[in-house]
Amino acid sequence: MKVNGRHYKTIWLESSEVVMIDQNKLPFEFTLHRCVDYKSTCTAIINMTVRGAGAIGAAAGFAMAQAFISGTDPEKARLEIINTRPTARDLFYAVDKVYSAGMVNYTSSDNEGIKEAIKAAQEVAHENENAGKAIGIYGNELFKPGARVLTHCNAGWLAFVDYGSALAPIYEAHHAGKNIHVYVDETRPRGQGARLTAWELNNEEVPHTIIPDNAAALLMSRGIIDLVITGADRIAANGDTANKIGTLEKAILAKHYGIPFYIAAPSSTIDLNTKTGNDIIIEERSQDEVLKQTGMDENGTLHTVLVASPGSPAYNPAFDVTPAEFITGYISEKGITSSNILLKENNIKLPNN
Repeated sequence: MKVNGRHYKTIWLESSEVVMIDQNKLPFEFTLHRCVDYKSTCTAIINMTVRGAGAIGAAAGFAMAQAFISGTDPEKARLEIINTRPTARDLFYAVDKVYSAGMVNYTSSDNEGIKEAIKAAQEVAHENENAGKAIGIYGNELFKPGARVLTHCNAGWLAFVDYGSALAPIYEAHHAGKNIHVYVDETRPRGQGARLTAWELNNEEVPHTIIPDNAAALLMSRGIIDLVITGADRIAANGDTANKIGTLEKAILAKHYGIPFYIAAPSSTIDLNTKTGNDIIIEERSQDEVLKQTGMDENGTLHTVLVASPGSPAYNPAFDVTPAEFITGYISEKGITSSNILLKENNIKLPNN
């Protein structure tokens, strides 16, 4: 995506440093963040300087490569990296791929092992980018002219190395002149919809409206929403899908009102070793994300303020799981399927619109 006339990817490896867009400063400030070693890249994953399933995967792969570059014990680094966040499948996929590549005939001074680790990390990033592009092309076919689509969280360019998952078809439809309109869930508690998705759409001049998370039912009941598309952090073997907290609510509502509900994600998000959604670990984050918010005043200064009752505790699950029965179809780089056949056999079958 272009920002201020220049094309950026969300994250990339520059020599031994991982460079990423600082997503915690968006939409108020666009700046780059540099991670000099694998530990600082791990910190960036934990504090969500980089976030989104695909971008987390790329970051984890680059972190694993950084460990090889620095001569750190690969197994020690691998355990640290996979413990940064527990839910997103792409993180584990990337770490395993880079670790395996680097460990071929590995010694602490083996330049060949380092080269192979870097090569594998770059491949993970390229796979993620290409998958997003293909998801956009396939998903575009779901949009009729004038379609009104609801999104949740941010599954756009910022959540991937480029293009995105749930937003990739939206960009394709917009560029095709389909005159679509996007309703953007704010996505509490961190506001990834209001802050990141809206920023992306505004940057691409896609017509959109930010709505409170609890307004979706009203819009659906009035026939305002034609289609729902979200991303995914992990897809179980039976099609159950973990995504940002609040996704399950949207899926239940869509089912009730007869609105198609699609999951857009690359095949690397599919975990055939996780049988059902009940086996997916749900990350629990700091209660401060619920109790406090950061915003900009009229002078352009950022402030973090308490927005809840002083002294009250909060519970902050980062994800929920949507059962496969609520999902109309899955959009991946291999096509669209209305069942979990894609997950096991890559047998693509386009659903009826």
